Amino acid sequence: MLNGEFSNTIRLTLNDGSSIELDQNRVQIRENKNGLMAVSYVAPFFETMDIENFFDDVVASEELSMNIADTGEFTVRFRGVVDGKGKELPENIVHKIIILQEPVNLDPRDNIQYAGFSRFKLMDGSYY
Repeated sequence: MLNGEFSNTIRLTLNDGSSIELDQNRVQIRENKNGLMAVSYVAPFFETMDIENFFDDVVASEELSMNIADTGEFTVRFRGVVDGKGKELPENIVHKIIILQEPVNLDPRDNIQYAGFSRFKLMDGSYY
């Protein structure tokens, strides 16, 4: 943290205004090249139950806003909550993974075919 300028939370806010805050000390975020983010959260059982209850009625692909350390909100799409595996944790500690995806902006200017076009040989031997 830099001189207390930023908060120590990650806030996820639904379209209806309800939100949940996650402690950054318990979070790891990984992102792949397709914009899919895995928000890995390891916390006591009661905190992970709050996550499950918060996302219980959220439909997959619903847009929500994400704010990391009060640096500004950006839009993500909810993809699901899954149980984390592969970690030896104490009895009352649970690992959950919130899967989010950054929306893809389809701009026709980006849809450029860089490869050459196919050529067809006509019956008379010429190419089209």
